[in-house]
Amino acid sequence: MTKTYEVRTYGCQMNVHDSERLSGLLETAGYAAAPSGETPDLVVFNTCAVRENADNKLYGNLGHVASLKAKKPGMQVAVGGCLAQKDKDTITTRAPWVDVVFGTHNIGSLPVLLERARIAEESQVEILESLEVFPSTLPTKRDSVFAAWVSISVGCNNTCTFCIVPALRGKERDRRPGDILAEIEALVAEGVVEVTLLGQNVNSYGVEFGDREAFSKLLRACGQIEGLERVRFTSPHPAAFSDDVIAAMAETPNVMPQLHMPLQSGSDRILKAMRRSYRKERFLGILDRVRAAMPEASITTDIIVGFPGETEEDFLETMDVVRKARFTSAFTFQYSQRPGTPAADLPDQLPKAVVQERYERLAALVSEVAWSENQRLEGRVVELLVSDQSQAGGRKDAETHRMSGRARDNRLVHFVPGGHAVRPGDLVVTTVTKASPHHLVADGEPIEVRRTRAGDAWEARQGRTSVTPGSVGLGMPSVGVPAPLPPAPACAPA
Repeated sequence: MTKTYEVRTYGCQMNVHDSERLSGLLETAGYAAAPSGETPDLVVFNTCAVRENADNKLYGNLGHVASLKAKKPGMQVAVGGCLAQKDKDTITTRAPWVDVVFGTHNIGSLPVLLERARIAEESQVEILESLEVFPSTLPTKRDSVFAAWVSISVGCNNTCTFCIVPALRGKERDRRPGDILAEIEALVAEGVVEVTLLGQNVNSYGVEFGDREAFSKLLRACGQIEGLERVRFTSPHPAAFSDDVIAAMAETPNVMPQLHMPLQSGSDRILKAMRRSYRKERFLGILDRVRAAMPEASITTDIIVGFPGETEEDFLETMDVVRKARFTSAFTFQYSQRPGTPAADLPDQLPKAVVQERYERLAALVSEVAWSENQRLEGRVVELLVSDQSQAGGRKDAETHRMSGRARDNRLVHFVPGGHAVRPGDLVVTTVTKASPHHLVADGEPIEVRRTRAGDAWEARQGRTSVTPGSVGLGMPSVGVPAPLPPAPACAPA
C-alpha cells in the first residue's frame, strides 16, 4: 500500500516554501498526503529556531507522536529545518524515536535518509554545513495552484544580535536571474498569476555576483512576463533599500504597491545594539520616498519590544515611529533570549511584566493606526485576487456566502460574489463598504468579475495531484494566495 505522510511547518515563509519541496520530494518518492484524521506513516517536522519556546514545542509534539508511533509499527518521524540544524546532536538523544534528522542545507536527502533508517533500523542524522544544491531544483507540491513562492536567494550576511538565522541558513547565496525568470515562466504556463520573491534580505540580491541593481532589474524583468498579474517580495532590509528599487516598483505595473520592511525598533540606541545598520530617520525617509512614488502603497513591518536595555524613552521612540509611519499592519514580538545569539548575553534583560505591558501598549497603537488606514479605503474600488476559501469564517460568513481575496496592496477583503460564479484565482473588482483593523468588507454586488487561466487551472485540478520537477508541481490548493506576510518573519525574534 502507498505510504502516507504529513508535514508540519513552523516559522517563516522560507520554511513554508521548504515544506512545499519536502511534500514534492515525498510524493515523487511514492508517498501520498495523509487523509485528514488518519495517522500517517510518516510525520515530518519542519522546525523553526526563532519562535519563542521553539524547543519545548517541538519536544512536546514529538512526545505526542511517540505515542502514535507506538501504536503503528513502521511509522517514521523526521525532524528538519532550523532547529534541527542547531540541535543536531541532541534531538535523537532527547527523542530517540526520531528516525531522521536533516538540516536546512540538505532537504533533498530526506527520502534516502528515511530508507536508510528503515533498513538499518536506527536513526539517521545528516546535517550539511553549507548548501550544495539550490533547493529550487527540487520537485515541489505547492499549496496553491495560482500563486507561488519563488526563492531568489538563501542565507543572510547580516549579524543582527537577536537573530540566529545566519548561523543556520548560512551566508547569502544568489540564484542567477535567468534561472529565476525561467522558473516564473514555467509557473505562469501552469496557471500561476502571482509570485512572491523570497530572500532573507531580498533587496540585497546580487551581492554574490556584484550587481547592486540586480534586484530592481529582476523586478522589471518580471514585468515583461506575459500572464504574470502580480509580483510581491519579502523581506527587504532598510539598510540596502535603494531608490532604483522604488522606481522599479512604481514603474512596473505588475509589481504590487506593497512593502513589508522590518523596523524592529524606533530607537537609534537600540537599533545600534541590535546591529541594525540604519537609523529611524533613514527608515522613515524610505517610507516617504515609497509613498511619493506610490501614494496608495500599503506598508507593514516587524517590531521587537523589550530588547535588552530598552528604556521607557526608547519604547516611546518606537511608538512615535509607528504613528509617523502609518503602518497598515505590524508583526509585534516580545523579545526573548535565544541561546547562540549575542543579545542573549547582554546585560539589562528586562522583566517579563515590563515587556508585556509595553507589548500591549504597542499592539493597541498598531491596531488603532491600522484601523484608521483601512477606513481611508471605505468607498474605494479595489481589485481582488480571489482566495480558495473565505478567511473570515464564522456564522456571518456562512449566511452571506462571503469569499475572500487580496487587494493589490495585499489587504485582506471579504466580499460577496452576488450572482457571479467566482473561482479561486479569478479577479474581482468591487467596492469597499466597511473597514476593520485587520480586514476590509465589500458587501455590495461586484462591479466586474474576470475569469482567469488561474481560475481554470484551479477548477481543472480539483481532486488531482501532480508533482513535476523544478517548482512547477500542482496540487489541490489549500491556501488561496501566499500569506501576505510570513507566519513569523524571516528575522523575527520570537
